[in-house]
Amino acid sequence: MRRLTSTLLLALIPVGFLVLTVAAPLWALAAYGGDLAWAEVLGDDYIRRRIAWTAAQAGITCVLTVLLGVPVAWTLARLDFRGRSWVLRLLMLPFVMPTLVAGIGVLSLFGARGLLWPGWQDTPYLLVYGNVFFNLPVLVRAAYQGLRAVPAARLAAARTLGADAWRRFWRVECPVLLPWLAGGACLVFLYCFSGFGLALLLGGTDYATAEVEIYRLVTVELDIAQAGVLVWLVLGVTALAGAAYAYFGRASAAGRQVAPQPLAAVDSTARRAMLFFSLAVLAFFCVLPLAAVAAQAARSGESWQVLWAEDTRLAAWNTLRFTAAATAAALLLGASHAALARRLPWIRGITFLPFMVSPVCVAFGMLLLYPEWTASLPLLITAYALLAYPFVTKDLLAAWDALPPQYAAAARSMGASRFQTAFFVTVPLLLPALRRGLTLAAATCIGEFAATLFLSRPEWLTLTTLVYQYLGAAGADNHDRAAVLTAALMLLASLVFVLLDAAEKRETAR
Repeated sequence: MRRLTSTLLLALIPVGFLVLTVAAPLWALAAYGGDLAWAEVLGDDYIRRRIAWTAAQAGITCVLTVLLGVPVAWTLARLDFRGRSWVLRLLMLPFVMPTLVAGIGVLSLFGARGLLWPGWQDTPYLLVYGNVFFNLPVLVRAAYQGLRAVPAARLAAARTLGADAWRRFWRVECPVLLPWLAGGACLVFLYCFSGFGLALLLGGTDYATAEVEIYRLVTVELDIAQAGVLVWLVLGVTALAGAAYAYFGRASAAGRQVAPQPLAAVDSTARRAMLFFSLAVLAFFCVLPLAAVAAQAARSGESWQVLWAEDTRLAAWNTLRFTAAATAAALLLGASHAALARRLPWIRGITFLPFMVSPVCVAFGMLLLYPEWTASLPLLITAYALLAYPFVTKDLLAAWDALPPQYAAAARSMGASRFQTAFFVTVPLLLPALRRGLTLAAATCIGEFAATLFLSRPEWLTLTTLVYQYLGAAGADNHDRAAVLTAALMLLASLVFVLLDAAEKRETAR
């Protein structure tokens, strides 16, 4: 009875939070549309074009990331070359980069003042390229894990039977790889279909996605009923993509531990060509936009003075205090969610629910459900915490599941209470994972953009919204100021990456 009571009390924090910030706002969205017929909204040619383009750019990104990511993953999983460990670690870098950094990087390469091919603005290529920047590492990591799950004995048997490298890939590696690849592709589609920041920056007026159209309907036309229909359409598609990802995730996790194929030396022309191709793909799609941001900022001249402007100091202060408050909330939510998931397995299934719902949909639903809290600081911090705390839950759960049960049993056998065992044994062992999760949560809050546009006040200017203001203003000087501030954001994100990498290396060395 005591355990049941403690479980119910523990569930009030994460489950109650999700009900108030996700389930209830979505219910408010469903009730707001009233008698507005879906056929009326979806019958509009303009809306249909926006929906078709949203699905098309997500599908195109999936195809491109698969075609480019599988060779890169094969190179990392099969070949031993100098710098391989660094490449694997650097795949985490796009995950901690704010959306605005990628957007400004793409515009610095292909925009009106682009360093490579200027004049690609108002074309569909910008958004697709930006999508590949963020999602290629997602696909590469998924495919890499799938290839490392192929048993070495099975590949050796195929080689003994005379199968060449191409036939071994199709007949032996592909059947193991496909669930991982399908799961990664579902995740890429979900991110691209519900993405907002990149689409707002790079889509322009002709290639706006459904998320950008929702933002325009709410903030410009004040047509909340029509926006509600689009929100539910986006939620329906992302729910299907999330369910497919969960299905393929279970299929890929069902395999047993195997001895992976040993790494091979780069000792042939074909392998050298594969290595060159893989590094060139990563450089062009993942490194080049970041280099363009640095180059654009370096040639900005006197625009560097924006770093000492009053608006910048205010934006930096707001960013830091909002991040600190949201990270503290993420600590409470993430720890309680992880502890509850250890007792109730079905709670694990809703760990990534905030990732399945776009920030635009969440912020829009909150505005409808809590009108008296509109443009209030608690609502803004709540939205930040909702998007950040799953990182804490994920890392804590993974570390908690890996703890040997003998540690707690030994402490209990020596007379330690349940609280003493948790405080002196379990918590110290979980601290590295907790630091990693909190670092990722802080990085998410620093780069948050979509919810801030909906829920913030002018005096709550953050670094991301200040960059967006400068980017939307006319004049080369304003664009240079945006580039300088974007470079500062990139440095903050890089610091987060360095902290994460150092924590990973310390944990691996133990």
